[in-house]
Amino acid sequence: MLLFPAIDLKEGKAVRLLQGRMEDSTVYSANPVDLAKEFESQGTEYLHIVDLNGAFTGKPVNDEIIRKIVESVSVKIQVGGGIRTMERITELIELGVERVILGTIAVKNPELVAEAVRRYGKRVIVGIDAKDGLVAVQGWAETTEMKAVDLGKAMKVMGVQSVVFTDIARDGMLQGPNIERTVQLAQETGLSVIASGGISTLVDLRNLQAAALKGVSIEGAITGKALYSGAFTLKEALEACHAK
Repeated sequence: MLLFPAIDLKEGKAVRLLQGRMEDSTVYSANPVDLAKEFESQGTEYLHIVDLNGAFTGKPVNDEIIRKIVESVSVKIQVGGGIRTMERITELIELGVERVILGTIAVKNPELVAEAVRRYGKRVIVGIDAKDGLVAVQGWAETTEMKAVDLGKAMKVMGVQSVVFTDIARDGMLQGPNIERTVQLAQETGLSVIASGGISTLVDLRNLQAAALKGVSIEGAITGKALYSGAFTLKEALEACHAK
């Protein structure tokens, strides 16, 4: 199982939000490039980067920082936040990003997802953000009536192979991920799922890894606040994700 240290960008700084609220943010680093280098030096294979400003406005804000991170490290990078056109998808891939994460657009314009998958294959993944099992969009500001599992099934039909699943109620709260819904999404859709939101202890990572070892298609886990707050080290987290 992969581990994805998260770098959430707000106005050029690395921050963490509580339950997706932009007004409730904590700055963890004024230099996200140095942070990315530090994560690389500790052994990560992947980084998960979100343009929070982009997620809320639909327009790229932190491209210069993303460019510098891509140029400064050799690990793979996946980027999400406000990616709502084919031009934007192409921009990021040409920038050197390994995978782009489509969120709101998967609900608003699923045909674009299908076209992106035809063009870029598994480099296009979808972010499914849910509250009480229902999909949220527009930087989590708007909850829909669509069930997360139903969106997952629709994306599978479009050719999507992997999704990031975030339980908004858990995000930034250090209360543990919603493993039950994560497993359900993987089992009912046939998608490869990356768990996000609420990971607070090494036990959370071990539980996800245990599910993966049982054959549940859990590709990895994203962790942010727990790393930044010192709940565990990146080395410990990587070991938990690779446990047999």
